[in-house]
Amino acid sequence: MTIPKEVKLVIETLEKKKFEAFVVGGCVRDILRGEEPKDWDVATSANPQEIKKIFPESFYENKFLTVTVLTKSRKESLKEIEVTTYRQEAKYTDKRHPDEVRAAKNLREDLARRDFTINAIALNSKKEIVDPFSGQEDLKKKIIRAVGNPKERFAEDALRMMRAVRFVSVLGKGWSIEEETAKAIKANAASLKEISKERIRDEFLKMIMSERAAEGVEMLRELGLLKNIIPELEEGYRVGQNKHHIYECYEHSLKSLEYAAKQGFNMYVRVAALLHDIGKPRSKRGEGKDSTFYGHEIIGARMASGILDRLKFSKKDAEKIVLLVRYHLFYYNVGEVTESSVRRLVKQVGPENMDELLQVRMSDRIGSGVPKAEPYKLRHFRYLIDKVSQDPISAKMLKVSGNDVIKDLKIEPGRKIGQILEILLDEVLSEPKKNNKIYLYKEILKLGKLSESELAKLAQRAKKQKEGLEMKKDEMTKKKYWVV
Repeated sequence: MTIPKEVKLVIETLEKKKFEAFVVGGCVRDILRGEEPKDWDVATSANPQEIKKIFPESFYENKFLTVTVLTKSRKESLKEIEVTTYRQEAKYTDKRHPDEVRAAKNLREDLARRDFTINAIALNSKKEIVDPFSGQEDLKKKIIRAVGNPKERFAEDALRMMRAVRFVSVLGKGWSIEEETAKAIKANAASLKEISKERIRDEFLKMIMSERAAEGVEMLRELGLLKNIIPELEEGYRVGQNKHHIYECYEHSLKSLEYAAKQGFNMYVRVAALLHDIGKPRSKRGEGKDSTFYGHEIIGARMASGILDRLKFSKKDAEKIVLLVRYHLFYYNVGEVTESSVRRLVKQVGPENMDELLQVRMSDRIGSGVPKAEPYKLRHFRYLIDKVSQDPISAKMLKVSGNDVIKDLKIEPGRKIGQILEILLDEVLSEPKKNNKIYLYKEILKLGKLSESELAKLAQRAKKQKEGLEMKKDEMTKKKYWVV
């Protein structure tokens, strides 16, 4: 149980002034689990004015009895340490913020206001643990249990219900929510609607970015929370699919997210994997193995846009996720996909988003129950994307143009211009340093003096050299994607 020297100094300084001081909350939980805390919180019997007097390098700009003490640490997470007076919170009228925050009599009162037992543990500079609600026992059992009466805790702040699910997802395998705490969540699930969408979004994304993201979403559904966050996702629950899928719509979305999370894909891909087929229930026609979902990607993109807007995603993030949902259904059969169609897709989606689009498709494939995320035909499609995205070998690479040839040789436009540029390109491909205007102007004048037959012969040889180089370049691109 190592407390960083910066935090220890804050605690010991308070103790020397005859005040109690403890590290509390999530940092203690992480220490006890053998993980490095992301931030550090100190609770003390000193009031904000006394804290500021002890630590001149600090500021107090809130109503929550919290003073931020500045350190000279090089580590970002230790540059600012929040020191809070023991406090208790009065009634929560809006189920989001306490009507009043006032000082508590002692540490136990302070710990009693916290959300879960695993976050209601304190530790002092001598490494003595204060654990009045058996948080250590719950840590061992991997249980999320509300401090005191769970209905009261969730009535105080309804977001705590989402936090319970998020902790189960983030803390790792084997964690669960204690029975009475789970019952209280089900009973109070509707009050989540009173929470700001920004806070819901932030908790949701923390869960989505965990390895157990799909389990977290399912737990939200089981506890009645999902319908108050993304009710559109529940529309797919028990909605059957056709012969191309072995899972129902909702389960398919979870399987897709599960794969995206296991692969460590980014937030855009994970959210898109969860929402990519959200339009299927509304587009379904017929039943059984021959049912259809025509246009579900267009309907889904529109629905995803509404969901992300409601959850206050930034415009930039929402546009990217909607793009991935809209174009996730691209066609990629070898021999049937043309370079022009691939070029068109790259233009629509943007070359910078193509890798993520392919990751969404891979997640979609695994979510459909197929064994391979990236079969030969998808690798071939990736090769085509690379091929059409490369700059072509052409005279446009030269530092001179056809107009320069016309101007230097004082001739009319014609075949001779193209032949000279072809020859110059061959030289530059062999020796890139020759691609400068002074050298190329001299070469233009030399080539201008050659006869038609000599120029034609050199141009033909240059053309063959370029074709050979293009073939070699294409072979290397194929090898890159194992499609040789």
